[in-house]
Amino acid sequence: MKHEGSSSILERISAPQQVQSLSHSEMEQLASELRREIISTVSSTGGHLAPSLGTVELTLALLHTYDPGHNRILWDVGHQSYAYKILTRGVERFRSLRQFTGISGFPRPSESPYDHFVAGHSGNSISSALGMAVARDLSREEEHVLSVIGDGSMTAGMAYEGLNQAGGQERNMVVILNDNEMSISQNVGALSSFLSRNLSHHRFLRFRKDLKNWLQNVPVIGGDLLNYAKRSEESLKGCFSPGVLFEAFKFNYLGPIDGHDVRQLTRVLEQIRQMSGPILLHTMTTKGKGYEPAECAPSQFHGVGCFEPSTGDALKSHTQKPMSYSKVMGRTLSALADSEPRLVAITAAMPEATGLDDFQQRHPERFFDVGICEQHGVTFAAGLASRGYRPAVCIYSTFLQRSYDQIVHDVCLQNLPVTFCMDRAGLVGADGPTHHGAFDLSYLRHIPNMTLMAPKDEGELQCMLATCLTLHGPAAVRYPRGCGTGAQLVQSPAPLEACTGEFLRDGSEVCILALGNTVQPSLEAAADLEQESDASCAVYNTRFIKPLPEEIADIGARFPRLLLVEENALAGGFGSAVLEFLADRDLLGETTVRRLGLPDRFVEHGSPEELLHQVGLDREGVARALRGLLGE
Repeated sequence: MKHEGSSSILERISAPQQVQSLSHSEMEQLASELRREIISTVSSTGGHLAPSLGTVELTLALLHTYDPGHNRILWDVGHQSYAYKILTRGVERFRSLRQFTGISGFPRPSESPYDHFVAGHSGNSISSALGMAVARDLSREEEHVLSVIGDGSMTAGMAYEGLNQAGGQERNMVVILNDNEMSISQNVGALSSFLSRNLSHHRFLRFRKDLKNWLQNVPVIGGDLLNYAKRSEESLKGCFSPGVLFEAFKFNYLGPIDGHDVRQLTRVLEQIRQMSGPILLHTMTTKGKGYEPAECAPSQFHGVGCFEPSTGDALKSHTQKPMSYSKVMGRTLSALADSEPRLVAITAAMPEATGLDDFQQRHPERFFDVGICEQHGVTFAAGLASRGYRPAVCIYSTFLQRSYDQIVHDVCLQNLPVTFCMDRAGLVGADGPTHHGAFDLSYLRHIPNMTLMAPKDEGELQCMLATCLTLHGPAAVRYPRGCGTGAQLVQSPAPLEACTGEFLRDGSEVCILALGNTVQPSLEAAADLEQESDASCAVYNTRFIKPLPEEIADIGARFPRLLLVEENALAGGFGSAVLEFLADRDLLGETTVRRLGLPDRFVEHGSPEELLHQVGLDREGVARALRGLLGE
């Protein structure tokens, strides 16, 4: 977006330190310009709009008070940091947000000297800030360390582990609680209620007014009674204030203050600069501030694709897309729950994003949003399963990593029938390496008692969910982000025969063992190869990663060449499992085996098509691997 003439303050900003010289009125103008730029850019790139619109004034107040070149400002998650990105990277670089070879949507030290820690998963900012504060003190350096954390992230247990140690050490550091009463969706739980609790209900206000009038009219002692009542009210407020919680952690609690009043924010931050010990500043903000569509529907504008800035309406594709895997999963799970009263659904603050909104509406008493607490969610599911229920834990692959110990110790060790619905498995696109589901096959397949599956299309996903309900132990189903192939959905999904794959294409010279999202490009590559060279290529949809289909033994003996394809890290993934399977049965012999999967590095951000092409997992990449294998 181009600003008119020299009146644009944003155009004059070339370094974040320049914010320090701005007046309050100039910062208020700059806040409006930053919001226009964020809306303009995100409307064409997609991104996390509403959270960043809510922290514009807070960003300006922080940069006005603290030089980010000499102090450490850490953003929890990074959904809140777009204004910071503009001021530390420049407008032009910001316009490449989340684009292939452009800047990341999250804080990234390799990208900017003003970013001090990677933050793609929530709840880590207080712990990392404390580590930096301790390092500062051990090195006898002088710098301020600040963590900006949202109230949604404050539901994460790790945040309180950090508060506990920081307060116990009475360490000099600042935690800024950005409280907009939301995470991605509406916040849940007792903590959320406590943070938003106040004595402003209309009945209380009316009672207070009536009491004040009555006390003032009491002869002689009315004034003294009124003063006593005011002191008692302040004491009573302390019982209801979030300050009680944070002061129990030995933090000096300040607030809550208006997070959109840049004058008040800068004044308070200037005072905080002169204070010592652990400090928590509680700011109240509005998610989506300054953009009416986002203010009215903040959860819909948390993470968005391209949209029309003037209306907020999503830009519609000219081609009709199939239903997303998330929607298919949610609706299928909801339908299965109609006939299975023991089935319950669990999510970690993402009912809409994981497709569980339909389940929530149809079976509200069996739907549980645990907040941003994946570890708790898994053990909560284990408790349900121990009492005969069939919980389905629906979490993104990248976030399920956080609950690895609970999966091992609380679910698999006890062989409890918990189903893990792993959304966003594989490369997710513009959110980049913090959100790619690149490791789930590797960190799940070696755990005893686990059954692990991946569907080739939407109909097979439905059948796998039905299969999970027939198993007597834990199971996980991984599926990709976005739409599938458009396969016909199943009205009444039937369970699959356990540990069986299927030949989708026969051949004699080479066999592709594919999995999940790689099945379709493997079929296309095999057809291309046959058309161009008459090479005979079979394609086998493995479906089960653990246990592997016993038919793979026959495949290893029958085909001289095997290509193993997966959208997971090669180390310890599906290809490793097949090699181990064949080696343990002495079936490798003269068979030539090649693996195709994600490389041993963190894959950057970009569109899924660009990334799959880059790592060789699209139609062209599989065909290239086939040619190389046949050439050998």
